[in-house]
Amino acid sequence: MSNGITSSAPLYHREGGYIPRVAAVHDMCGYGKCSLGVAIPVLSAAGCDVCPVPTALFSAHTKFPVFYMHDTTSMLNEYLDAWKQEGIELDGVYSGFLGSAEQVAVIQRLYAEYPSALHIVDPVMGDGGAKYPTYTDEMCGAMAALVDGADVLTPNLTEASILTGIPYRGQDVDTAFIQQNVDALLAMGARSVVIKGVVHEGEDVIRNYVATAAEPAAAEIASELLPYMLHGTGDLFASGLTAAIFAGRSLAESVEFAGTLVRDAMRITREQPDFEVRGVSFETVLGEVTELLK
Repeated sequence: MSNGITSSAPLYHREGGYIPRVAAVHDMCGYGKCSLGVAIPVLSAAGCDVCPVPTALFSAHTKFPVFYMHDTTSMLNEYLDAWKQEGIELDGVYSGFLGSAEQVAVIQRLYAEYPSALHIVDPVMGDGGAKYPTYTDEMCGAMAALVDGADVLTPNLTEASILTGIPYRGQDVDTAFIQQNVDALLAMGARSVVIKGVVHEGEDVIRNYVATAAEPAAAEIASELLPYMLHGTGDLFASGLTAAIFAGRSLAESVEFAGTLVRDAMRITREQPDFEVRGVSFETVLGEVTELLK
């Protein structure tokens, strides 16, 4: 992938009936809508062959007061050794939540072994100004190594702060602050950046910002803000964005699609029992993803 990608040009050119193969490097939750439980069906609906690389196994996601976590770090190199022996090829590497700092090297191994694959990094580390419970300072520091060479990097404002060292200032920030973060992330080696989740107080709009090395001025893409928060919306956004990219959409189109997908899924979610903690219910809006192929 060249450093000259722009937000208006497709990042992936889909040809004929070919099904792109994407490694999804995420955790797996037994209960709760997030991570591989979102990535596998969403990317599959977009006609992708999803190849999971499980970074951790959870009984439930970390918003539940009780959860069990199993770190899979010790098995991952042998897991990928087997892929290599089978001659498996990849068109993309899409990474999210990691189980340990050492897993950054596993993703870098994938980058080295599949240099032509598209690298999409959702640096899942925290939200609302705080790190997730299983993330240490060491893990956050290691995650910064994935910025360099990311074809698409999708941090929220908390994660952008962790990666750049720019102090977190909440979600109600101006475009100058967004540009400061974007410039820092591009300088760290990201080829394109999507800053997620800017919300101005009193407004019913959520803003995402797109910038690339070729077009560094952050462009705003807005969608409707619903008056409640749900776990897993970041994973759905990043998975929807990745699905659109591999359906041949431009980065800007993919961001717009992902925002709409999350909004529509959130509306359905509110009708479900225990929706505040269970996570975003995307199942009945997967038809929107399959429409990408038409």
